[in-house]
Amino acid sequence: MAERHNRWPDNAKGAFYVDDNCIDCNLCREISPEIFRRQEEGGFSYVFRQPENDDEKARCREALESCPVSAIGDDGE
Repeated sequence: MAERHNRWPDNAKGAFYVDDNCIDCNLCREISPEIFRRQEEGGFSYVFRQPENDDEKARCREALESCPVSAIGDDGE
């Protein structure tokens, strides 16, 4: 499970985030490329912007549930 206190500072402020367990597998970016981006220098994914509608939220939840290392969190902010 993703840990709020281990979230990358690159994440956009809001409910969804990626923490330092990310292994840069690209799955979240494939599921929701408009939300997740790759931090090139660090080699990890982060939330570029928070979802703006129900469809984007659903894809974020899909990415969260699909993450092989549980690096995506939703703290409900």
